Amino acid sequence: MYYNENTIIYFNNEFVKATEARPDIYGQSLHYGYAVFEGIRAYNTENGVKIFKVAEHYDRMKFSCEAVGIPYPYDNNELIDLSYQVLEKNNLRDAYIRPLVICTPNMSLTKGKDSQLLIAAWDWGAYLGDRMLNLMISSYRRISPASFKVQAKVSGHYINSIMATQEAKDCGFDEALLLDVNGFVAEGPGANFFVEKDGVLYTPQLGSILPGITRATVIEICNELGFEVIEKQILPEEVYGADSAFFCGTAAEVIGIGSLDKVAFTKEWKDSFGSKIQKAYKDLVLEKSYKSELALA
Repeated sequence: MYYNENTIIYFNNEFVKATEARPDIYGQSLHYGYAVFEGIRAYNTENGVKIFKVAEHYDRMKFSCEAVGIPYPYDNNELIDLSYQVLEKNNLRDAYIRPLVICTPNMSLTKGKDSQLLIAAWDWGAYLGDRMLNLMISSYRRISPASFKVQAKVSGHYINSIMATQEAKDCGFDEALLLDVNGFVAEGPGANFFVEKDGVLYTPQLGSILPGITRATVIEICNELGFEVIEKQILPEEVYGADSAFFCGTAAEVIGIGSLDKVAFTKEWKDSFGSKIQKAYKDLVLEKSYKSELALA
């Protein structure tokens, strides 16, 4: 699904076939989940292949590495150029790009001594599908900001996401919604959360969530479309039976939610703020004007 015998990746300072890359099995990342990654999308826009918010993603990757002590001797402008080269070498236009910074051998529980960089890319459609999602509140809580650097995109954090998603699927739902350690709504396993209620959009405040790049983009779109957005602590009871809700993220883009714990949202998706934001976001990443959405707001 992700690669074949012809796939080219950038790994450890050279372009190699994915089937021939040799990460070290004694690496600290493999043994302890001590690595940092990003998820970035490229789109075949009206102006050619463009990687959306690429500088912001690499800036966050640098921040994440520094936050947890992983060496980051990379120039982000060079990484941007390398990302376009990976797309070109694999003849990809609409694609998902995965940069990953891993640590070299170190079996002690100390910060990384050295790091290696991977940049891979593959065709990836709608990460969460293209239909309305039915969610359950997970029995797992989001990791505590007192225990981890939750604002960093660290590989090991996503064990929590895997457990929450699999629990939801095992229970017959499409995806999970996680609460924070205090019982307030946090985010999805791989996406931020917005809920519409009485003409206002609400989203969990920063602190226990990943400050998503797509989340920030959605807030910018809302400001341009004239939708009020409030960042606050949200109780699950405030979400049940609200007007509408959606997830957003680089992989997920903007995807509507039909129900939470089998309680349906009351607005038709086509009439919701989320639907208009979804259209505007798609226009933005394809470098089309979304000003026409102002007339729909």
